[in-house]
Amino acid sequence: MNSLQDIWNEIMKILSKELTPTAIATWFPDCVPVELEDCRLILHTPKGFKRDIILTRFGDTIKKALYDLFSCDFELIVLAGDEINDYVSQKKDETSLPEMAGYTFDRFIVGNSNKFAHAAAVAVADNPGKNYNPLFIYGNSGLGKTHLLLAIGQAIHERDPSKKIAYIKGDEFTNQLVKSIKDGTGEEFRTKYRNVDLFLVDDIQFIAGKQQTQNEFFHTFNNIYEAGHQIVITSDRPPLEMSLLDDRLRTRFEGGLMADIQPPDLETRMAIIRNKAAQLGLLLSDEAVSYIASTITANIRQLEGVIKRLTAYKEILNDVITIDSVKRAIADVIRIGTDIPKPEYIIRETAKYYSLKDDDLRGQNRAKNVAMARQVSMYLMRSLTNLSLKDIGAEYEDRNHATVLSSIRKVEDLMQKDPKMAGVVRDITSNITSNNAIDL
Repeated sequence: MNSLQDIWNEIMKILSKELTPTAIATWFPDCVPVELEDCRLILHTPKGFKRDIILTRFGDTIKKALYDLFSCDFELIVLAGDEINDYVSQKKDETSLPEMAGYTFDRFIVGNSNKFAHAAAVAVADNPGKNYNPLFIYGNSGLGKTHLLLAIGQAIHERDPSKKIAYIKGDEFTNQLVKSIKDGTGEEFRTKYRNVDLFLVDDIQFIAGKQQTQNEFFHTFNNIYEAGHQIVITSDRPPLEMSLLDDRLRTRFEGGLMADIQPPDLETRMAIIRNKAAQLGLLLSDEAVSYIASTITANIRQLEGVIKRLTAYKEILNDVITIDSVKRAIADVIRIGTDIPKPEYIIRETAKYYSLKDDDLRGQNRAKNVAMARQVSMYLMRSLTNLSLKDIGAEYEDRNHATVLSSIRKVEDLMQKDPKMAGVVRDITSNITSNNAIDL
């Protein structure tokens, strides 16, 4: 069964065996399914007296039919007449994206590093689907891309709550696509994302190299764009540096407005710290603000994490905020936020990228593509872990540290000379650091 209507058709087949043709023709021709989720079926019929008859005379039969189909007990709700309008309004309020909570333009600190991206986001929120479509915001992790993405959604929702807004991360788009194929719910999946007024996509880089996902996203993108509706996308890099991105998608992304976000300067970092502290009711000394801003220089998310940690110290431990408290909070946040991948995982993801086996990289195979994959994996092991050159060599049948160092330097040199090579390394890095392991 591929849709709600298909399920309702199956229920009607079961009812037709239990009820007379007259009963079916009298009470069900204008009865339509509205929603089926969380073991609850919602129907709509035009008249109140029909609603009462369906519930009292046929409710148990419908519930039994649902049990036969799904092997679990269902709640049955029948709406009559204008009750459907109240239900839809309530549903919109309930399903307004929880991800958007707290992400507004007035909470976004603007500095030289992000003012263009911020201005572009405000322009899109003011006039969606017009001049800047798609809007493609890129930059390293933790710089505020998601904040701008969700602030656009928040602004549009506040202006017009009836607007349909969909938000999804790149890897989750793949996960949901896989599930829809497995469950036979492809039509619902397409309807969910293609019939929206605003499509917000976070971390699009994770769909690169996944051909079926890219194909589905291409058609989703086209449907929304051709309908004149707005698309906003974030990524950790520009489309040109996604070596495995489908050319059809690359040209569409580049056909809109691209805006990058750079790490904030010291003045902006200090403003962010004060703003976040004010939101949490925390008063920090100028010395504390300056120390945090001077220590954490490239990741806003870590700045916010330190403020939250200090707030916890104050509220839970009744601790006075000193420079020692600040140092402890910084150490906690950086340690918590650091997830060092295991060497075998780096080798596996690199081998998979080059369509090789793990043992090819570990062994003595000197084929050109194998040697390159091996060198890239050594470079990644050096940059993503704390392993010494000797420890890295031990992962490759005890190659000596000079061989490892030579491999690392070769990759570094290639990355400087060839943007495609830099893109390859970033793609593999994303695969390693992402929890997503689906290749669809």
